[in-house]
Amino acid sequence: MKKIMSLLIALLLPVMLFTANADAAKYIEGKHYIKVSETASSKPEVREYFSFYCPHCRSFEPFAAVIEKGLPDNVSFVRNHVDFLRAASPEIQFMLTKAVVVAQLMEMEHKLSGALFNYIQVQKAMISSEKDIRNVFVLNGADGAKFDKLMKSFSVNSRAKSLKRSQDSMSAKRALTGVPAVFVNGQYRINPQELDRANFEKDYNNLVHYLLTLK
Repeated sequence: MKKIMSLLIALLLPVMLFTANADAAKYIEGKHYIKVSETASSKPEVREYFSFYCPHCRSFEPFAAVIEKGLPDNVSFVRNHVDFLRAASPEIQFMLTKAVVVAQLMEMEHKLSGALFNYIQVQKAMISSEKDIRNVFVLNGADGAKFDKLMKSFSVNSRAKSLKRSQDSMSAKRALTGVPAVFVNGQYRINPQELDRANFEKDYNNLVHYLLTLK
């Protein structure tokens, strides 16, 4: 058995190296992706910066789900809501950041995010208080009492503040200037404008996986 495994590894290794080299030749730093930091995140991650007030973010959501589904088990997909759009106050937008964390803890993230996108962009309704967000959650099956408890919890506030710090750090570097934006390991920002329009989804996914291999 050991001999067979050794033989398989010997046969597959050149193929794996060829694939890695091919991707390295295909994807060019400064064109397909931008290096924004010399330091990588502490754990492997793909981070999407987005806003419920951004129409392009709403269109990007189904594709973001595809990216998340295709990631290796050891790589986290982080959804980082931002607070710098002019459509609402930073306080309201930070409240929505907290709401994303609450939706994740309720294990209803995709359903409730979709409901918030719909409420703000399709129904053209206004979020003016935490009560408005709570109503959207409850109307879509969330427990109101649990929402209240989580929104006030230390863990949710800490997580939301961490997301805010990540946003501010990338904004200060001028690496994050708009949304949606996808970063890999805190070091590389994907430039979708340079990807293959005829095979965009595959090319995007290939680039994500390539960037996860870089040190």
